[in-house]
Amino acid sequence: MRSNVGGEEDQGNPRNADARAQAEESDGQGRRILINLPQGQKYKSNEISTAKYNLFTFIPKFLFEQFRRYANIFFLCIGLLQQIPGVSPTGKYVTIVPLFVILTITAVKEMVEDIKRHKADSKVNHTKVKVLTSAGEWIHKKWMEVCVGDILNIENSSFFPADLILLASSEPQGMCYIETANLDGETNLKIRSGLVCTSELTDPKNLARLTGQVEAEQPNRSLYEFAGNIVLSGEQAVPVSATQLLLRGARLRNTNWVHGLVVYTGHESKLLMNSTKAPLKRSTVDIVTNYQIIFLFVILVCLSLISAIGNLVKGNNGEDHEFYIKADSNLNNGFGWQFITFFILYNNLIPISLQVTLEIVKFIQAYYMNWDEAMHYIDPEMGVDSYALARTSNLNEELGQIKYVFSDKTGTLTRNVMEYKKCSVAGVMYDPEREFGKQLGHKDLVDNLKQGTNSPEMISDFLTLLTVCHTVIPEQGEDGVTRYNAASPDEKALVEGAEKYDYRFVARRPESVTIKTCTGKMETYQVLNVIEFTSTRKRMSIVVKTPSGEIKLYIKGADSVILERLGQNREQREHYDTTLNHLEEFAKCGLRTLCLGVATIPLAQYEEWNRRWVVASTAINDREEQIDEVATSLETNLTLIGATAIEDKLQDQVPETIEKLLEANIHVWMLTGDKQETAINIAKSCRLHRDNSDLFIINSRSPEEAREEIQEQLKELKKDGLVGKSNDITLVTDGKSLNYTLLPDMRKDFIDLCTSCRAVVCCRVSPIQKADMVELVKEHTGAITLSIGDGANDVAMIQKAAVGVGISGNEGLQAANSADFAIAQFRFLSRLLFVHGAWNYSRISKVILYSFYKNITLYIIELWFAIYNYWSGQVIYERWTIGMYNLFFTSAPPVALGLFDRTCTAATREEYPSLYHSTQKSEFFNHREFWKWIANSIVHSVLLFWLPQMAMYFGVSWESGQTDGYLVLGNTVYTLVVVTTCLKAGIEMDAWTWFSHGSIWGSIALWFLFLVIYSHIWPSAKFVASNMAGMSEILLSSPVFWFCLLLVPTVTLLADVAFRAIKTTVFTTETDKIRIAEVMNKEVAVYVEGGRRPISETSRLLRNVRKRFRKNKQRQEEQATMEMDVRHGYAFSQEEAGAVSQGEYIRRYDTTRPRIPQVPQMAPKVPPRKPKVHEV
Repeated sequence: MRSNVGGEEDQGNPRNADARAQAEESDGQGRRILINLPQGQKYKSNEISTAKYNLFTFIPKFLFEQFRRYANIFFLCIGLLQQIPGVSPTGKYVTIVPLFVILTITAVKEMVEDIKRHKADSKVNHTKVKVLTSAGEWIHKKWMEVCVGDILNIENSSFFPADLILLASSEPQGMCYIETANLDGETNLKIRSGLVCTSELTDPKNLARLTGQVEAEQPNRSLYEFAGNIVLSGEQAVPVSATQLLLRGARLRNTNWVHGLVVYTGHESKLLMNSTKAPLKRSTVDIVTNYQIIFLFVILVCLSLISAIGNLVKGNNGEDHEFYIKADSNLNNGFGWQFITFFILYNNLIPISLQVTLEIVKFIQAYYMNWDEAMHYIDPEMGVDSYALARTSNLNEELGQIKYVFSDKTGTLTRNVMEYKKCSVAGVMYDPEREFGKQLGHKDLVDNLKQGTNSPEMISDFLTLLTVCHTVIPEQGEDGVTRYNAASPDEKALVEGAEKYDYRFVARRPESVTIKTCTGKMETYQVLNVIEFTSTRKRMSIVVKTPSGEIKLYIKGADSVILERLGQNREQREHYDTTLNHLEEFAKCGLRTLCLGVATIPLAQYEEWNRRWVVASTAINDREEQIDEVATSLETNLTLIGATAIEDKLQDQVPETIEKLLEANIHVWMLTGDKQETAINIAKSCRLHRDNSDLFIINSRSPEEAREEIQEQLKELKKDGLVGKSNDITLVTDGKSLNYTLLPDMRKDFIDLCTSCRAVVCCRVSPIQKADMVELVKEHTGAITLSIGDGANDVAMIQKAAVGVGISGNEGLQAANSADFAIAQFRFLSRLLFVHGAWNYSRISKVILYSFYKNITLYIIELWFAIYNYWSGQVIYERWTIGMYNLFFTSAPPVALGLFDRTCTAATREEYPSLYHSTQKSEFFNHREFWKWIANSIVHSVLLFWLPQMAMYFGVSWESGQTDGYLVLGNTVYTLVVVTTCLKAGIEMDAWTWFSHGSIWGSIALWFLFLVIYSHIWPSAKFVASNMAGMSEILLSSPVFWFCLLLVPTVTLLADVAFRAIKTTVFTTETDKIRIAEVMNKEVAVYVEGGRRPISETSRLLRNVRKRFRKNKQRQEEQATMEMDVRHGYAFSQEEAGAVSQGEYIRRYDTTRPRIPQVPQMAPKVPPRKPKVHEV
């Protein structure tokens, strides 16, 4: 076992000398890592944390989070002021105790939610990996125990636990396949290759004897760059680059095992350096409420000042009524003390119960989402059984106001599975699922070949191309089934597609490939040259010598480059038009297309060309240009074979979901690390980009070019007044262009252009660029944003958005662990937003508004009463009933509103996304709505105080000789307030349930029950007010009380009922119409106004824009080529400029030789021991 701390060794030990030298040199640039020696300095632990809190930071962070809410600061100040003797008219503990209870409940909720994050982190940190010991044996250690300098053994399909330098693998010359979809979103596998000096170290005993050091740059966030050296003992330094780097978050594929040396761990790994710190998010409703509380606080101060001044004026006029109050020698009766008294008296204008109610409601709302069977995903084949998960309940209502959705592509929209679907050969389409036209299946193609019909020679060339022109490696498993390993998922799909026609790729040797035809015949093709695919060339060619001795060039690529290289003979272009039509038909289905061609090359021409090819391949200067020139000279005079169509399988119902999001007026942006052609192809297949939409592409090579393109496009939009509108435009840009467009002087114009487009596609972007795009939209538009993804490369974007959603049903849970909400499939996003989001927003809005309403209605009456008590600070209500008001008598109605109220059913909301518009526009909670409710509460308080006050104006007496007093008036008013506020909640409810009825009628009944009991427990209980004894008999036996009980709530709520009726019948909204239709069991569809705006005028203006667009001839040609590729569905995934060139890669393999995978030697199991303490 090695440790990062080697202080136990003797100082004279040469190993310690190496360690000291390492520590001294590491103080400069870079770090030196000793191989199979203790490290001389501490490095970051490999333990990771995505949680918000830990044991030490919980209290300060939690208190900071809570006291960012002005309401909590306010109640804390009130609670402290109430501790001053002789000042508080309401008691010492009526505020501080509820505040403490609220904070305790909130703290428990936060702890429960964060414990879930800690458990998810613990699952990752406790994953096991094989680590080499000094004895040359493999032992299992937890990921969190892995240290810099450890040598690990990673097996096939496993994730890398840290950033590693590849030493050796089970493949020839230390090669391995890795999947980086978790990092950059690319679907194709990438090849990494070990160094020659370490690639033969496959035996753990030899690996344990390896000594030397690795010089590496300091940790940084660049995923695609790495510079270092490895210096083995007694040898020269060998450079190490990104070709040998295996990043945390990537996954080993199609390779039995690799050995790697750990260079960066934990939060110093490149993946986590691209992540941002977990933010403390707040909902927009919470922020708006904060501002409203400030306004109410100002009003509270003004009311306190008015009351204190009133007290001062009355006192100066000789009207001193202190004898009403039990005064003592320490009575604080100055102006300042009077101000504090009234400040405490009116403090309940800001409801302390609101925080408790919101916490309860949001917590249960979160479980509504967690328990929703409609968002329960089960996949028996993959072993997935996943419910939706609300990892925080603080953002429930944000889901109802989303304006922008930022989505990853790989694993979020797509399944990362390529499947061969159909083809066009010699002008004939073979598509077993074709709906229109002649339907021919795969069997028909084989029959045509065997029967010699429909161009059999061309069919033969087609099948040969599929099985020969690729970089796939066949591997026969223990079960005898041949499996294909490929860096390109497209090539793998084509080879597997050939099997549908009984053509099989059998073996690969360094100089040849062997295939098995549909007749069972084995054919061997000698591979002469491989001309690699690049995104610039958009094609791949292979020159082979056929079994008959012919030299042929097989080529596949984009239609824009293949078709222009066709020969002029009729036979060569015979099926040109038909193939183009088929390409467009494939593209409309969202399929990835490739065009295929062939050319027969005379021997003399080939020999002359091959000489030039060798010269170009070995050129010192301008090698790439010379290779391209020579390759182009051969890739001419082609004969068109046809085209293939591959499906990049989408997640279930992705197109329908995106269509619903767009109909709900939500802008959908795709941010992916994948290639531009692939991104556009997926945008088409998922209906983000439509055939009749305009395509704006920004591929800039410099800041000046980026500025020119943006301003050129923006200028044309401004001419027709289209800036800022949801135009039928898809904007496509790449990561390199974003480096320029996100510069400070271009950000404003760039975001103006983006927000003028219906959809935006950003490809080849890094995780940080994804987060920057989200932040740019948030800053510029102020809109509420949502990011959704499934990989570690999406974490920064998820954390930056107002709401982060992670896909939990796929492999790897980095995104789900860092998100606010987790769902198993992208299709569940529509239900999360349109149903739960809209309901949550509407419910939370009503809870907040109603909570302010009921408190102001009750407590502003203290102000009206102050007019009659000479501004003395006397309370009209009994002290205990004040505390019980929010605790018992009006606590249930807001909970009923928050949990059970809804306008439309879930099915209706999912079917008609346009219903989302009202919540998206924040119609239910804004400054105007807030102050409407405040004004309503003030009007109600006036009626609820003065109507009974006038009824008792001349006094009320009873047969027993008792007369009314302030407390009789106070309890009468209190009763009317309870009844009125409960009935007001009923008026605001759109859906009545058993809980709704119980909350309203039960609250009213509870008050009367409390009144009866409370009136009869004195003097048995001394803590109650003595003047409340017999109060129930006094009230219930008074005709005036019953008269007020019937009249006052009716008069008070009459205007509210009338307003509601007029609003529903005269000014009926779409939601109201649908709600009424549902109640009356009528057809809903006839009441839906529709979601998308008519775009006929916009389309006309856009055509004008396009005519004036692109004056630069070269850029115009590039744009035309790109649009042609998009129209015909071209897309192809292949690693470019990889660790091993495509030509060299296929020549390293000889699949006819048996390969015996090494089984790493494991150390015997020993009892666990306490690990040494290492770095923080």
